[in-house]
Amino acid sequence: MAQMDVLLTKEPTPQAVPACELPRKVYDVARNAGACSSSGLANAGFHSAKYLVDEWSQNCYARYHQAFADRDQSERRRHESQQLAAKTQALARRSQDDATRKVGARLQDTHGWKSELQREVGELDAESDLLLAQKQRLARALDATSVPFSIATDNLQCRERRQHPDLVRDCVETELLKEVELIRNIQELLKRTIMQAVNQIRLNREQKETCEMDWSDKVEAYNIDQACAHYHNQSTDVQFHPHSSKFEESASTPETWARFTQENLCRAERERRASANLRVLIDCILRDVAEDLRLQCDAVNLAFGRRCEELEDTRHKLQNHLHKTLREITEQEHNVAALRQAIKDKEAPLKVAQTRLYQRSHRPNVELCRDAAQFRLMSEVEELNMSLTALKEKLLEAEQSLRNLEDTRMDLEKDLAVKANSLFIDRQKCMTHRACYPTILQLAGYQ
Repeated sequence: MAQMDVLLTKEPTPQAVPACELPRKVYDVARNAGACSSSGLANAGFHSAKYLVDEWSQNCYARYHQAFADRDQSERRRHESQQLAAKTQALARRSQDDATRKVGARLQDTHGWKSELQREVGELDAESDLLLAQKQRLARALDATSVPFSIATDNLQCRERRQHPDLVRDCVETELLKEVELIRNIQELLKRTIMQAVNQIRLNREQKETCEMDWSDKVEAYNIDQACAHYHNQSTDVQFHPHSSKFEESASTPETWARFTQENLCRAERERRASANLRVLIDCILRDVAEDLRLQCDAVNLAFGRRCEELEDTRHKLQNHLHKTLREITEQEHNVAALRQAIKDKEAPLKVAQTRLYQRSHRPNVELCRDAAQFRLMSEVEELNMSLTALKEKLLEAEQSLRNLEDTRMDLEKDLAVKANSLFIDRQKCMTHRACYPTILQLAGYQ
């Protein structure tokens, strides 16, 4: 029995006869009724019930057997308890190590997605800044178009002050109208592009905010998992949380968790690509706008130069004609004066001839003869009258020519004044104002 007290390290070998609890034996006390019995001693003053020796032996054997069975059962249960404790200890250690590895793997996954989100947030922020700079370029370019528009409209208004007959729809006005229409179309295009940039910046910021919220959640989850990964059995800040082993109804699965972040990254990348494409489009638009405006400006300036050359050439021709007209007026005035003098010079011979005829008409009787002198005097008067008539006609024609020359001189002087006014408007007003046309850098939004 002393060997039963040794600590068992292995499971005991099963007994050949399985131990079981013996049934209780019912003992019937035999009554001594014979001649030697003591049943009659009660009358002697005491009464006792004594067991037989066999009964006493059976009782001791029952106690021995019960004690052995209880010790064997206790030893078996103690051994099973020790095995269960060791097994559960090892299981708990394995579970804890596996959970720690799982938390570490989760930390790596979270760190990877967190890094991707942080990178995407940085790229979105940089892309938004670049697009904002392009939007500011658009705004500067839109402001810069107000100067060409005011120049073109001012040129049209100034040219409305041209006088007849220079108030014509020439190539300059055609080019100016094309320039005004081009600037209006460009302004509408720039306004629409600015609205697109504003909307894209808003989408970039919304997607950046979404990624930042996801990143913030992952940072918080990473910190929590990192703290969980450092917990161990000797940690002092651990305690029981009986209800923490339940899954939350709103909890996500690893697939939905990864898909959520992946979708956020895909949307962010899509908006970033759209923003980059819009920046390229804005750059092309601004470059084309600046080139178109400068080309149209050069076309208008070329039209102004040609028109000024035409006006200058016309003015020189008009001045030449005016100079010749003035010289002709002077000569015609001398001619009129000579004709008048010639007419005046014919008055005296006519008076002499008519006086002679008048005096000879007073000859008496037969002396009033149509002699050669009479015929010659009459032919002389007729010749003088014909000369006077011709001279007067020439005088009238000369005076009419002089009046025509005077009218032509006035028209030429008026036309010269009109041409000078047109040259002043085109050269001094319009072309001087067009010298303030914005540069190609200003039209492209760089300044």
